[in-house]
Amino acid sequence: MELKHILEALLFSAQKPLTPGELQALLVAANEASPNPFGDAKARDIVAALETLSQEHEAGGRTYRLVCVAGAWQFASQPEYGLWIRALVGQKPRPARLSKPALETLAIIAYRQPLTRAEIEQIRGVGIDGVMQTLMERELVEVAGRAEAPGRPPTYGTTKLFLEHFGLRALDDLPDASELRRIPLEKPREPVTSGQDTTTEAPAQATLEEVLQSEPSATPAPTP
Repeated sequence: MELKHILEALLFSAQKPLTPGELQALLVAANEASPNPFGDAKARDIVAALETLSQEHEAGGRTYRLVCVAGAWQFASQPEYGLWIRALVGQKPRPARLSKPALETLAIIAYRQPLTRAEIEQIRGVGIDGVMQTLMERELVEVAGRAEAPGRPPTYGTTKLFLEHFGLRALDDLPDASELRRIPLEKPREPVTSGQDTTTEAPAQATLEEVLQSEPSATPAPTP
């Protein structure tokens, strides 16, 4: 028996994605119930076994795959079988697709976080009140902290749901957008009252069409 096979059995039986930490806790619990060689497996050993297992499933050409999304592992069906799986489980209603302004704003936050509202507007060149409300209601963006600036305005960053929505393991998996990262930001020059954002003269609107042309498909439903 190998560690990867135990992990495969756990993930296949789980009702939700599991992180390496959660899998490690399950190995410890099983060892306490009945001592075995896998009770002291380290997190790095678990991740290595999962990576190997994922490669084996991919090479085997199976109808499902092992994927890591937002730091958690799960089995998911291959996209090409979606037609038949939807016939089995039904078509779940999906929220409306994000508008182009929302995608552009989301891209700015994802690549430059944490950012204040004023800094986002400085890059986009337009106001973002309605867009930010949409992104926060969809739980793709959240308040990440406070800026070291007059008035201590809130800063914003992406959420775990953002990673799940776009099928990303971590922010490091975002496609390259070096041009977006290089856009300079001006520091606020005038004091502001507490709780307010700062505003600066906006440069020309950044072009982000090459960063996010459209929303990717949602992660395929886990296999039963």
